[in-house]
Amino acid sequence: MSVTPSAKSADPLAPPGPPPRHPAARFALPAVLFAALLALGCASLAVGTKAVPLSDVLAALGGGTDGDAVVVRELRMPRTLLGLLVGLALGAAGAVAQEITRNPLGDPGLIGVSAGGAFAVAASIGLLGLSSSYQYVWFAFLGGGLAGLLAYVVGGTGHGGATPAKLALAGAAVTVLLDSFTNALVLLDLRTLDQYRYWAVGSLAGRDAELAVQMLPFIAAGLLLALALTGRLNALALGDDLATTLGTRVRGTRALGAVAVIVLTGAAVAAAGPVTFVGLVVPHVVRAFTGPDARWLVPCSALGGAVLMLAADVIGRVVARPGELEAGVVTALVGAPFLAALVKRGKLKEHTR
Repeated sequence: MSVTPSAKSADPLAPPGPPPRHPAARFALPAVLFAALLALGCASLAVGTKAVPLSDVLAALGGGTDGDAVVVRELRMPRTLLGLLVGLALGAAGAVAQEITRNPLGDPGLIGVSAGGAFAVAASIGLLGLSSSYQYVWFAFLGGGLAGLLAYVVGGTGHGGATPAKLALAGAAVTVLLDSFTNALVLLDLRTLDQYRYWAVGSLAGRDAELAVQMLPFIAAGLLLALALTGRLNALALGDDLATTLGTRVRGTRALGAVAVIVLTGAAVAAAGPVTFVGLVVPHVVRAFTGPDARWLVPCSALGGAVLMLAADVIGRVVARPGELEAGVVTALVGAPFLAALVKRGKLKEHTR
């Protein structure tokens, strides 16, 4: 007697767990996110202390030479590109971090990357006297990578290797330790505090195209690695024992996932500072439309992170004219109540699936 295969068995790479409530939304979501990115990109180029009509924005992109064209090309275009890259990086990093730790509160900061980048910047300013973002951006990237590596090594010691619970605890310990060192550095030197506090709030202002170009190779590499791991991340959702039985190298997959998170978050933190909540909130929202399948979750979370980052930057320019709120402040104002609502509604359960 023949048995008709179920939808799940027809796709052996699909993870366990409930499908999205509206399956069609999975296919519509990327188009919606791309449309939102296009609209927000135009808004980012047009909105600021001085509003620029969309027709003038298009003229500036076409090679115009008037004052508005200079503002759009020299100030707002680099800022928009950097916001796009940072959002892509943080959204994808958050999705991967939640998958490899099976922790719904997983965030790029969970494994100490953000804290490592912040400490490295404070140290480069206070101890080496650096003053330019082009000088300390590499220290931020290096510090984030080393902190993430330390958290993974500590979490991987002992029986069972780098389990989700051990990774989370190790990351929390590394974060607390580095935060205490950072606070000591900035409190002991007023010059360090003055420079560090502007960077640490998380902002896209004052950056130019060269910084975006510097970060592009790292973010592109991290995104490619994250996308390449999506099939293995689905296998991890089955549990370590079953994933091993199916031929997935659990430790190797978690190690590569940690590398992707470190590269993506280190580059984003180096460029814009430790922007919070993007990597935490966006995957939860996206998962409601895509379901638990990492092949959809990771790329859509990257797009969603870019949408949130650009939206936060545009909102920050509008609500505090003629000044502005930094994008990191806006994401915190949006993300904190959203996270509280998720907790209250009982949505945050361990990703055992």
